[in-house]
Amino acid sequence: MKEYFKKLFLGICISYTSVSVTAAGINAITGMENDNSNTLVMFAFCVIASIVLSLYSLFDNVSPLAMMILQYVAACFFCGLFLLAISRLDPISPRGWFEYYRSFTIPYIIIAGIFYYYLSKEVKNQNKLIQEIQEKSTDSGTHSNI
Repeated sequence: MKEYFKKLFLGICISYTSVSVTAAGINAITGMENDNSNTLVMFAFCVIASIVLSLYSLFDNVSPLAMMILQYVAACFFCGLFLLAISRLDPISPRGWFEYYRSFTIPYIIIAGIFYYYLSKEVKNQNKLIQEIQEKSTDSGTHSNI
């Protein structure tokens, strides 16, 4: 469990740093300004996305594409709940809702792509180790019969 939280914390830190630096770069290029509330929303979205992505083992029984879609829908649902709570303090216009989801979707796709790339590399490495172990156990079994 401790390892899970360490990986989750690392994922949140990496995703938030990536999103913040990218947003800062875009703001610098376009001359736009960013306020603290947007920064806090970006952080909340990164936390939500990281938690949903880290729960990939709950979706083992579905295809990888369905898993990605289900995780995206779940993340959007939780972001919507978060935005609904925020809108009680400061109303969000219909265009604002669109902007928030667009601002969530683009980084989510990038982060999910990176996450699944490294996950597939890890699975391939584990499969290779399992295959090597099976080959060694088969080889040792044939030698013991000689």
